Amino acid sequence: MTDTPVDPQRCPLCGSANQCTLANPATATLPCWCFSAPISADALARIPVEARQQACLCPACAQLASQAVDAS
Repeated sequence: MTDTPVDPQRCPLCGSANQCTLANPATATLPCWCFSAPISADALARIPVEARQQACLCPACAQLASQAVDAS
């Protein structure tokens, strides 16, 4: 565990911008893209404990996780 604060605008898996509308004060009243996107339980399980409920995955990590689940 680190003492570095979690950036809510960065994906906790890859560090890219996560495009979360809730993390951006200018768009915080809009629903996030992830509300209607399939995200696997495996992807969610890979989020570091300290980042859970703090930052969204980016669309690329969520899509890769969904593709991996679909392929099985």
